[in-house]
Amino acid sequence: MASTSSGAPPVSPLARPLPALSAVRGVRLGAVAAGIRYRGRPDLMLAVFAPGTTAAGVYTKNRCPGAPVVWCRMAQASSPTARALLVNSGNANVFTGRKGEETVRRSAGAVASMLDCAPENVFLSSTGVIGEVLPVQPILDALPAAHQALSEDGWAQAARAIMTTDTFPKAARRETRIGNTPVVLQGIAKGSGMVAPDMATMLAYIVTDARLPQPVLQTLLDEGVQTSFNAITVDSDTSTSDTVLLFATGRADNPPVSSAADPLLNDFRTALDSLMEELALLVVRDGEGATKLIEVCVEGAESDHSARQVARAIANSPLVKTAVAGEDANWGRIVMAVGKSGEPADRDRLSVAINGIWVARHGTVVEGYDAAQVDASMKQPEIRLTVDLGLGQGKARVWTCDLTHGYIDINGSYRS
Repeated sequence: MASTSSGAPPVSPLARPLPALSAVRGVRLGAVAAGIRYRGRPDLMLAVFAPGTTAAGVYTKNRCPGAPVVWCRMAQASSPTARALLVNSGNANVFTGRKGEETVRRSAGAVASMLDCAPENVFLSSTGVIGEVLPVQPILDALPAAHQALSEDGWAQAARAIMTTDTFPKAARRETRIGNTPVVLQGIAKGSGMVAPDMATMLAYIVTDARLPQPVLQTLLDEGVQTSFNAITVDSDTSTSDTVLLFATGRADNPPVSSAADPLLNDFRTALDSLMEELALLVVRDGEGATKLIEVCVEGAESDHSARQVARAIANSPLVKTAVAGEDANWGRIVMAVGKSGEPADRDRLSVAINGIWVARHGTVVEGYDAAQVDASMKQPEIRLTVDLGLGQGKARVWTCDLTHGYIDINGSYRS
């Protein structure tokens, strides 16, 4: 799956087909093959937004961020608006020093010259190998073709251009209302490995034609990532390039809103949260080597925060993940993960269920539970693990995937 050739890797058994995508007023996208790392496939995506488009972003908390992340933070702090987004795959432009900064600066400047805007109105992302200098010339040479390829219908190609070890393109769409005004949300994402909460550990770009001020847009994004991109993990490794960007082109004539708490935004918030959750789950479904999607539900914790930490401990446990891969209902490993989380837990109040069947209650095995039924349920492609701590009202949900030998195969040869 790390091949630089045009040969397609095997598609994840958990893949979902690309949904029907259509235009979002105020944005055009183009994708081309710049030859940065991959051959015979698009690896450079350009999106151009209507003047006045507002932008919100959430970025990795990794202390060694890539040059594009640093640039985006600066751009967002400099201006509430965006005119373009440029994304390349195959090279993350991370740990590349001044050369990486120069590539970012020259790339943003070239796009800005094409659009007659400030470089700070151009957002950038890169994804791929860490520690290799990203050459700027192939990007500059490919930009005219990317600009020529701009189309309102360029979403599918854009989704493919941002893929690295992904085995299928990822996108989602929602139609909703602000007041009585119809608005659209549409987004694409990439991610397969190096995925853990804190922030999204992926790249995701969402565009809406709604008219929303930047502070409102930022609040909606900050809140929405907590139950979507911050609730997924593939391997507990937080990427250096994580970026989720939300753009509002303002082409829908919706009633003005000045606060994210405005009731007019209730339906929009629900649609946005749903779209982000769908994109996040598509990333987990494409986890490197994954054969099963795992939902971890924790309830009865002292707080939601505590529940979230327990859920992450379970979801990140190699022993839990390999047990699921082997279709082994080894619930003792779940108990172990709860105990290692460091969060409040009482062995004699703890209950565990696998796919809705309680196997342990109040600190002991459920006498006479149907082990054969539980074992049979482990063969399903989607597994649900539920833990009740019996301590309070806190609850949380986290998604992960199983850990198979395929993960080693992919990551053991990623740079070769």
